[in-house]
Amino acid sequence: MCKENDLVFVGPKPETIEAMGDKISAREKMEAAGVPVLPGNHNVASADEAVEIAATIGYPLMVKAAAGGGGIGMELVTNDDQLRKAYSSNQRRAKNYFGSGNLYLEKALLNPRHIEIQVIADSLGDAIHLGERDCSIQRRHQKVIEEAPAPSLCDDVREAMRQAALKAVKSLQYVNAGTLEFLYEEGQFYFLEMNTRLQVEHPVTEAITGIDLVKEQINVASGKELSVRQEEVTFTGHSIECRVYAEDPVTFFPSPGTLSNVLFPRDVRVDHSIESGTEVTPFYDPMIAKVIVHDLDRQKAIEKMKQTLLNTSIEGIKTNIPFLRRVLDQPDFINENMNTNFVQKHKETILQ
Repeated sequence: MCKENDLVFVGPKPETIEAMGDKISAREKMEAAGVPVLPGNHNVASADEAVEIAATIGYPLMVKAAAGGGGIGMELVTNDDQLRKAYSSNQRRAKNYFGSGNLYLEKALLNPRHIEIQVIADSLGDAIHLGERDCSIQRRHQKVIEEAPAPSLCDDVREAMRQAALKAVKSLQYVNAGTLEFLYEEGQFYFLEMNTRLQVEHPVTEAITGIDLVKEQINVASGKELSVRQEEVTFTGHSIECRVYAEDPVTFFPSPGTLSNVLFPRDVRVDHSIESGTEVTPFYDPMIAKVIVHDLDRQKAIEKMKQTLLNTSIEGIKTNIPFLRRVLDQPDFINENMNTNFVQKHKETILQ
């Protein structure tokens, strides 16, 4: 519609958004570009066919909605019975949420880290990466804490992931900001999906690079070249972002209501649009704020975030701030021993 009305859309070309928004299409394009993808099957027409395919790939498997997002329409299965049930239930959910019941199967990694590469490209042929973020701390397949740079990642893997992301961008002739998401386990990484937009966690990248991604997006959409070249990108310190959700910190059930008091510390970045009197409804994503800290190293950033959350007050509803503080206190988090099952592994001490 922007094209048809001579308006400039600040983002990628609509064809790119469409191609990468469908996860089956995205997998196919990444395979063609030489980017590592998990073993899987793109064309699953029925539960019976899914069971046949599972026999060739092997369990555990992830059942995923082609048009899915936010953890909706995906489920881990370890045997034929689970697969049949998951196929039927997730097909229904996918149709209800996304208007498409197309599913695919993908080999499951049991203890992966979720690492993503921020990229941006101009319309003049230049594309750069702005490093990586670790988004392994998740609940219900949705991110809760993100940080940059990714800790405990060897330089060879770090650089290989960055180059794979650039390879993907160039193969798509991509323009504007985007993120390549990967799963990483035991020295190997695999393409997960591409987000053809600016993501919730982009502030941690801005913090360590000093680059304003929104400003870059607008410049690129205006036809200008990127303000920096790859060799000029530098990384300073460590940044952590916590997503503040209007939800019960134990069950993760939504907690709608009217905010009676909102107070954030003034010395850190907080992205939000709430104040005392704001009504939080149950009809949208429960995230109400993003708290971002930056310091000289990861340990200092953790301590700064803990103090920031301690000095944050949101009354009138339940929030996940107690949950966030308990995660930050976990020895495994402090010692950089994380994966996407972190919350489940430590539920007895985090969910209380």
